Amino acid sequence: MRFLLVLFAVFLVFNPNPLRAAPEAKLWERWAAHDPKSAVQIDHTPWRQFLDTYLVEVGDGVNLLKYSKVTPEDKSSLERYLTYLAARPVSRLSRPQQLPYWINFYNALTVKVVLDHYPVESILKIGISPGFFSVGPWGKKLVTVEGEKISLDDIEHRILRPIWQDPRLHYVLNCAAWGCPELRPLPYTAANVNAQMDDAAKIYVASDRGVWFDEEGRLGTSSIYKWYADDFGRNYKEIIAHLKKYASPKLRTRLDKMRDIWGYHYDWDLNEAK
Repeated sequence: MRFLLVLFAVFLVFNPNPLRAAPEAKLWERWAAHDPKSAVQIDHTPWRQFLDTYLVEVGDGVNLLKYSKVTPEDKSSLERYLTYLAARPVSRLSRPQQLPYWINFYNALTVKVVLDHYPVESILKIGISPGFFSVGPWGKKLVTVEGEKISLDDIEHRILRPIWQDPRLHYVLNCAAWGCPELRPLPYTAANVNAQMDDAAKIYVASDRGVWFDEEGRLGTSSIYKWYADDFGRNYKEIIAHLKKYASPKLRTRLDKMRDIWGYHYDWDLNEAK
């Protein structure tokens, strides 16, 4: 045991921001159920009110959250919103309602986790996931929906990714880090989710968090294109084609000349507005 502790300590010294290995997208069959005839709608107004109050747009597509300013009353309101979501009969919703339901649930739940452990420099420091070498909160069962205990990893990798199989999901799920696609100022709804996903993809690809070039003109990207490479394409050519789909004309022209991805980067610092 002592040897393992020493080994882990050495790992942290040389890897202060250890990379998470991306879990496989593996369907939890329990959540594939839906009702295409359902007219039930989910009210995300409390989440919008929270974002209106605490999300700060700082430019260049970067949105930060004022964690230190969240009042006890507004934290309680956020918790009530999560309780409301958990009580909805999600398996009886239509697919168009389910998609924003799970996205907003994931994002709001991530914010609550940070607030529960605030102040913290990085979500990686919230070591509540089970397993000796686990980092972050993603593996912890945090909520109960329709009698099932669910983690953030469950929402992302066992529900959203395998059911919708849409790479744009990576642009709308926020993990409270600088390197992550930002929280959007509006909740996702059945009416806006497709347009918002496109917009989020364009903003991230345009930012140096998503795509960058070194001094020699070699292509670098966010580590999400490495961790979830299979979601974006089977090889460099297909991943670059994905980037070009959401790139500006100027960036697209530059990407036309790229044949591979030289390097990856991801900033795990908390997405906090100081």
